[in-house]
Amino acid sequence: MIANFLRRPIGPLEFTADAVRLVGLLSVFVAAVWWEPTDAGVLALALPAILLPRFIGVHPGFDIVYGAIILVAAWSNVFDLYTSIAWWDLAVHFACTGVVAALVSLLLARLGIIAAPRSRDVTVAATLVLTTVIGLAASAVWEMIEWIGKEFVSDDIFVAYDDTIGDMAIGGLGALVAGFALALLPLHRYRSPDAADRRRADRLTLG
Repeated sequence: MIANFLRRPIGPLEFTADAVRLVGLLSVFVAAVWWEPTDAGVLALALPAILLPRFIGVHPGFDIVYGAIILVAAWSNVFDLYTSIAWWDLAVHFACTGVVAALVSLLLARLGIIAAPRSRDVTVAATLVLTTVIGLAASAVWEMIEWIGKEFVSDDIFVAYDDTIGDMAIGGLGALVAGFALALLPLHRYRSPDAADRRRADRLTLG
């Protein structure tokens, strides 16, 4: 994973993905100068999230989409879009939970905890179920963080039962859609063990 992170970008998509990370870093300084320190803190929390795809080794197209959605979610808090636009909160929960669930699935596969999506022995149904469960779990953790923030940090954080259930439901739906993407599209850049095994088998057969 360290080698993935230190590898030089190749091609316009990988350079664009790194540019998104640079925008994330600059966003912290911009928010610190022109907005409140808490806004800069929110954007700083997004930095580890947008660096993670670099360690995992994901497809640069997915890397760009993931990083952009994370930054939109963070900046939406700065611009108060969650309260000023009625549907914005649900839209961001749908998109953000989806890409996070997909990335966590790829991380678990990269660590060898689960089989890589689209591997020979992994069914589409298994990918859909696992990604949805990861998304629901991520949504639950986020709602807990919001509750902790309201109780111990600021009363301005809005927490309500209907809002919590709605956010988790739409987040689970986003994770389900992400599961289809994982099952049908090559979102990881690293070579799966099954692919390596097939190449070795082909060489032995030809030999």
